[in-house]
Amino acid sequence: MSAGGGKKAIVAALTANAGIAAAKFVGAAITGSGSMLAEAVHSVADTGNQGLLLLGQQRAAKEADELHPFGYARNRYFYSFIVALVLFTLGSGYAIYEGIHKIQHPEELSSPIVAVVILVVAIALETYSFTTAVRESRPLKGEASWWRFIRNSRSPELPVVLLEDTGALVGLILALGGVGLTMITHDPIWDGVGTLAIGGLLGVIAVVLIVEMQSLLIGEGATPEENRQIRANLVDATRIDRVIHLKTQYLGPEELLVAAKVGVVPGLEVAAIASAIDDAEARVRAAVPAARVIYLEPDLYRTEPAKG
Repeated sequence: MSAGGGKKAIVAALTANAGIAAAKFVGAAITGSGSMLAEAVHSVADTGNQGLLLLGQQRAAKEADELHPFGYARNRYFYSFIVALVLFTLGSGYAIYEGIHKIQHPEELSSPIVAVVILVVAIALETYSFTTAVRESRPLKGEASWWRFIRNSRSPELPVVLLEDTGALVGLILALGGVGLTMITHDPIWDGVGTLAIGGLLGVIAVVLIVEMQSLLIGEGATPEENRQIRANLVDATRIDRVIHLKTQYLGPEELLVAAKVGVVPGLEVAAIASAIDDAEARVRAAVPAARVIYLEPDLYRTEPAKG
């Protein structure tokens, strides 16, 4: 994912969520709907989350220095992890608390039709944000499923925005259902049920994001396809005949570290070995553009002697 593509989806989400949050707070104040208030807090959390993602991209652009020789690109993982924590504590936690309170102490809604209108408008705005994220993600997703894209992506922002927008859309539908059932049945407990369901949904999404971002923070290696490409391009069959061992790790969403010991054919002079290493690095970078940092150690491949 390019920083530009991710930024476009983030800005679209931030703009939509800021407007939606203001409208929901007005609706919650007018109607007294717990579902509406939970959704308003959810939108505030989402708006803050987009700001954190933009901050992470800004911090990640800082040049490498003596303290951080591989740069600051992992800031994008760190701030995405913070986003997941905010979604869990502020969004999910508050909605669950408000839902339980509304079920235990149900209150009649005032002007519920106002809530319905605001929720319908919010669904339209959230759909705009969601379709922007889908459009930006599709070239990177390829033929994989959306779930596989979220699990395998080494770039955090688009999966975060996709999951947040999905949760927001489903949450709006749940809020609309809670308010609608309250209007139909004249029983305000349904508003509390809708609020509680929103909290559970946000909790599930937050846990998925926490698990994925924690894995990226620890350091994930190349994808299976990238690993295959790296191994294939390290070998030229004339000077480098095999990969003895290979280790990879993403230093940031667009920077892959490749460290390998490669077997060179016997009899090569130092200049020929150096040329073979340079050519192997060029082949790998052409096949896997993210492989920006490559360290190759030439060695003669030795097999263990057979034991009699």
